[in-house]
Amino acid sequence: MADRHVRRWAETALATARRAFGAGHPLVAALVTTALLAACAGPTRPKEPTMTPTPYLALGDSYTIGEAVAEDDRWPVRLAAALRDEGVALADPRIIATTGWTTDELAEALDAAEPLGEWGFVSLLIGVNNQYRGRSLDNYRSEFDALLVRAIGYAGGRADRVMVLSIPDWGVTPFGERDDRGVDAIGAEIDAFNAAARELCAARGVVFVDITPVSREHGAEPAMVAEDGLHPSASMYAEWTRVALPVARGLLAD
Repeated sequence: MADRHVRRWAETALATARRAFGAGHPLVAALVTTALLAACAGPTRPKEPTMTPTPYLALGDSYTIGEAVAEDDRWPVRLAAALRDEGVALADPRIIATTGWTTDELAEALDAAEPLGEWGFVSLLIGVNNQYRGRSLDNYRSEFDALLVRAIGYAGGRADRVMVLSIPDWGVTPFGERDDRGVDAIGAEIDAFNAAARELCAARGVVFVDITPVSREHGAEPAMVAEDGLHPSASMYAEWTRVALPVARGLLAD
């Protein structure tokens, strides 16, 4: 609308100047230039609104910090990048995770990091070291639930902005196959821990993403395991991202 007004003004001014001064007057030449510029100028495009990325907090252990892979290959970093590729404005995650952490050690780290403030999206993957160290299922259930409550609090009380990933089955990896407990026993314990986590998530209204089947299907493949024979490779993290992506997309849709 504003561009049409400019062109009309230039055309009117040009006609008036020609009548008053004649076609050869310098003022007329200047007005001709103005009219041409106004006619050629395209419509002014409104500035697109700048979207503020949703802050993302990722909590966990070696699986979240991405032991043995580059930073860009960590599954939370991959997830954020994949969502941005789809037009979802999710910031790169702040990761609070360390290799070897159990549920209580993550809780202690969160205590030390407070105040953490409020986040638009929170992920949680914890428990493999509880199982590996032989801690009881009841202990895991209690401490995991406390972490789940904290995660919901970090998400501003929105359970629908928290995503929990299941514990992958490390028993199928080359490292796990050498463990004296045996692949079947390790798998059974992980299933029990995951069942407890799934039940607690359902009670709290938090989505539970099951990546354990993928870890079992591909965990023995050399390309899916890091050089240490235990932790996931970048390719395995890509698979986890593939499974988690549609769930995270749905949580961030509103």
